[in-house]
Amino acid sequence: MVLSTETLDHLVRFLGTWSGSDKLFMVVQYLAKVIVPILRLRARLQHRAGIRPDSNSKAAAALAKLSSIIGDSRTLWRIWGLLPILQWIISLERSPQPTHELLTIERLQAWSMLAYYPLEHLYYLCSHKVIPSTIPSLRSLFSSTAKPITLNLDAVGIWSSRFWALYVLLQFAHLREDRKLLMMRERSLRKAKGSSISASEKEELRQRWDAYWNEVVVNIGYLPLTIHWSLEKGLFKNEVWTGVFGLIAAIASFRSGWKATALPALTPEPATATEAAATQVEPSAPPGFDI
Repeated sequence: MVLSTETLDHLVRFLGTWSGSDKLFMVVQYLAKVIVPILRLRARLQHRAGIRPDSNSKAAAALAKLSSIIGDSRTLWRIWGLLPILQWIISLERSPQPTHELLTIERLQAWSMLAYYPLEHLYYLCSHKVIPSTIPSLRSLFSSTAKPITLNLDAVGIWSSRFWALYVLLQFAHLREDRKLLMMRERSLRKAKGSSISASEKEELRQRWDAYWNEVVVNIGYLPLTIHWSLEKGLFKNEVWTGVFGLIAAIASFRSGWKATALPALTPEPATATEAAATQVEPSAPPGFDI
């Protein structure tokens, strides 16, 4: 099966962006996390039935490694993720928001990401031994017996995820305000034009509601994950739930990005807080921290 020219052009346009390629890799990463337990279960059942010599699944091991590599790579690609956040903070103060509540919510979201990214970068670089997790204390300048300062990487990872969880919770508040504005827009059109609403206005409303519900699904996927990674013992005992909720968020994010890069034949979708910084990539769990 050969892709049509329009589809291929759209795919190149989408994957040619930082955000688009990240969304595709996110789908692959969490799809692998869902498939791996299934393959391992199948291998165990086949072993018990005498169909295979052992209960190990080579395919599961390979997919687990692929998921780990992608997760690690996605974190590395976000090493400059702080720059779009700074750009977002500046734009918030220069561009008026529809309501004061939305401005407050987005300010808090931007500051939560401003805390998230440095902690994620610190966790990533220290865990890969790019920078040391132990540094000399100031007392060492005056005393040879001064103890060095050692970073608690687990705590760094947990607090990084907590700031991301704060962002997600604020996004639900943002969506509540978005819903109010959409309903006001819908009522004003019906009051002004009644049944004579134009096809373009109906399509605009349809696209806005579609973007709204897509963002709801994204955050429904992210919320359990952020809570899970924010707790020392985690929220899930079974790792498969990480894959399920991650895949929900990944597919919805991919759908949003795909529609956003479509040719402008129709009214463009409204930007959400998640897409406020144009090239911002949604954060995923720090590598090795998906407990």
